[in-house]
Amino acid sequence: MSRPAVGVVGGGAWGLALAAAAARTGHPTLLLSRRGLDGALPSGIELARDGAEIGAKARLILLAVPSGVARSVTRSLSSHLDGRHFVVHGVRGLVPRPDADGEKDSPGDLATISDVVRHETAVRRVGALGGPALASDLLAGRPTVLVGGSRYPEVVVALRAAFEGPMLRLFSTDDLLGLEWASALVGCLAIGVGYARGVGLGTGLLAAVITRAVEEAGRLAAEAGGYDRTLLGLAGYGDLFASITQTERPEVLIGEALARGQSLEQAVAGTKQRVEAVELTGRLVAWAEARGVRAPVFHTLARGVLSGGPREALVRELMAG
Repeated sequence: MSRPAVGVVGGGAWGLALAAAAARTGHPTLLLSRRGLDGALPSGIELARDGAEIGAKARLILLAVPSGVARSVTRSLSSHLDGRHFVVHGVRGLVPRPDADGEKDSPGDLATISDVVRHETAVRRVGALGGPALASDLLAGRPTVLVGGSRYPEVVVALRAAFEGPMLRLFSTDDLLGLEWASALVGCLAIGVGYARGVGLGTGLLAAVITRAVEEAGRLAAEAGGYDRTLLGLAGYGDLFASITQTERPEVLIGEALARGQSLEQAVAGTKQRVEAVELTGRLVAWAEARGVRAPVFHTLARGVLSGGPREALVRELMAG
């Protein structure tokens, strides 16, 4: 019996990696991309002509676009999606929540990408992917793990069918909000891990920074409506812990480059990727301040590390938490 098709929207490194992972399990995989893709696609992946083809052929659709265009992309797909579809995103970002008129962004509040999908389309069975998997590992088929989150069990079942195999394990949670916030928060904190590594912080001190950072991230996730315990699992602590040795992780590369004295523009350019955490960290600090939630690590990242502050002072602040 043939396996159902999987649709992937977004032809960047992460979208291509998700498509390759799905194709590896034997699912016909359609990739919709606005960018030109160099070279041959991995086996089992076909380029989709448009959103209509994706919506007609695939029930499970994976969204892998930058958070800044997530609203416009989902809006463009809305006429091709309905209640039968599952839309799962793999975006490490949060976006400003629209005001009541739906046009202007409200900087004081943040929405998840699943919020965006529900707002812009008729899809209600939504989910997210997180965890410590790197795009390069998924693309190459190296052993790795993902976390899938949804309040709908059938979405998790579809994700397991699409991804699980000898080299890939998918853990699940029904705390979708917590998973989305964990992915976004850990993306920011991984910059701090890279910075700490770059300045030569010892293993013990790095462990202290990570422990304090996860505790702080748990407070933020709980304030947003998720469960702080989600940050203690693979989606939070596990994801951040893995960043210690993930030398290819773009957030870590940015932190290391900043520790070497590069400007933020140089550090971002060196990754050759769009890194959600760079813009998001400042928004998170503003969000926390508006709600009276202590977030000293994120404050240090936004107004020190990413702004080129003095190294000695920043190390002290990261360690103090």
